[in-house]
Amino acid sequence: MSADGKGAGWKIVRSEILIDSPHLRLRSDDIELPDGSLVKDYYVRESRGFAVVFAIAEDERVVLVRQYKHGAGGRLLELPAGGIDAGETALDCAARELTEETAYVAGGRGLESIGRFVVDASNSTARFELFLARDARRTGKQELERTEDIEVEFATFKELRRFVSDGTIESAPQVAAIYYALDYLGKI
Repeated sequence: MSADGKGAGWKIVRSEILIDSPHLRLRSDDIELPDGSLVKDYYVRESRGFAVVFAIAEDERVVLVRQYKHGAGGRLLELPAGGIDAGETALDCAARELTEETAYVAGGRGLESIGRFVVDASNSTARFELFLARDARRTGKQELERTEDIEVEFATFKELRRFVSDGTIESAPQVAAIYYALDYLGKI
């Protein structure tokens, strides 16, 4: 389906879930194109999406996490983020991930949704929602999942701009989220 709710003439004639695990849900579609031709085995990674949090601590530094990402094969510096669980809203996910990964919570204004984005329009249903947490404060200790080994780091707005421009932060959705949040805040 396109953003306007229409399939732009693409018709799914067969769809099969090939992998359904906690880490990946992959389906194969056979698609009839508007000209009547058939595309077999068009693979789509299904996702409930994820939430990303641009948290600004009370000292005006941005809260970051450094953690191993298996797909990238290394430790990446990112904003706190995580997948939306079944039955969970993006807002609930953002609050949970911020607390679990960093032990921080949003200040008095709470979490503010500032944007929604498509991740990989060709081969995935994943979208992410970006939240802003102002005056974030530490409340306790991290509550990491068994696959997480996360170090919390901080960056000034100037350092963060450098990190996205020099490749220190290299995940495309993260770079987009950071630039978007900086622009939203007038910090570009």
